[in-house]
Amino acid sequence: MTISHAVVGDGPAVLLVHAGVADARMWARQVAELQQDHRVITVDLRGYGETPLEAGAKYSDAGDVLALLDELGVDSVQAVGASFGGYVVQQMASRAPERFSRLVLICAPTDNVEPTEDLRAVWAEENKLIEAADVDGATDLMVRSWIGPDADDDARELLRTMQKRAYELQLAAGDDVENEEYAVEPEKISAPVRLITGAHDFQFFANCATYLAERLPDVERIDLPWAGHLPTLERPAAAPGLIRAHF
Repeated sequence: MTISHAVVGDGPAVLLVHAGVADARMWARQVAELQQDHRVITVDLRGYGETPLEAGAKYSDAGDVLALLDELGVDSVQAVGASFGGYVVQQMASRAPERFSRLVLICAPTDNVEPTEDLRAVWAEENKLIEAADVDGATDLMVRSWIGPDADDDARELLRTMQKRAYELQLAAGDDVENEEYAVEPEKISAPVRLITGAHDFQFFANCATYLAERLPDVERIDLPWAGHLPTLERPAAAPGLIRAHF
């Protein structure tokens, strides 16, 4: 299966992988800026945006994106991943470190770090609302939980739209799907890595950044005092600088 994707611009390849509450639309402002001097690749993972999720599917998000890079003939790429997208990027870079020249991980989870109780509580409330078929309530919960105080109304509405689309696709597929996750092995990731966290985010993601910073061979960490979980949506004008500063 080829996941939905877009490629614009010309120059060094940059891959943008979306958060688990979003899809490729979250990168629109960054794509417009980066495509001036980069070949920008955006994707919708299965069950997000324009990529369906079939009932009974057995797949790997990391495997899907690596296969797409093969299809596009991209041997070396700079990868930016937000939240779950950052986890997918870590899986890929652990599996094929020679293919990644730079990584930017924005509020990304990782292996071997326990979720904090406040995060578990949000997941439990989301499951409760979904089981009650209250998709609107679950969507509102996600918007409240995952975007920081600097976000404007347009950003919140976009997040609501993207999350509702994800629920639509994923609930239609049911529970009989299997997403294989490759092991994250920070010590194998040879590319320089920038870790970005937000002061208004769940503590879990700062804990993940600390764990990674202690293990990655070439790492830089930036903690944003104004940011929640999705800084590229919260202050889109600042996002290209956060990304470009590492390229």
